[in-house]
Amino acid sequence: MQYEPTLSREELVELATQRYFANVDKKNFDAVMDCFNDTALFTVQTAFTVHAGEEGIGRMFRDFFATYDSIRHHDFVCTVDAKHGRITARFLAELVDTNGQKTQFENTNFWRVRNGKFEEVYVYMNNSNPLV
Repeated sequence: MQYEPTLSREELVELATQRYFANVDKKNFDAVMDCFNDTALFTVQTAFTVHAGEEGIGRMFRDFFATYDSIRHHDFVCTVDAKHGRITARFLAELVDTNGQKTQFENTNFWRVRNGKFEEVYVYMNNSNPLV
């Protein structure tokens, strides 16, 4: 499905890296959830996991934030299709759980944007899935 584009290239990059990931790193739940449409789907392709809507995505983030003391996403390489409201980012992620265990990821996310928010998110990660 194609959505009417509403964000420029720069706005799509800002949505992904500043509005979304910067707030994930701060564990700012409300700001993270504000990046998603109520009907959004969040799929971790490499783990066959799907979280649907505000309830499913919200539960996933509450659990994720409770499991990790430190979350950091960085070194973004973004590819943008502003004409169709899509963005992809390759990045590094570093997590430190409540026991001090560090885990590093090299991930790629694909987003489809509708009305300035994420409608579909597809995550590919090279490590075990922390988004359960």
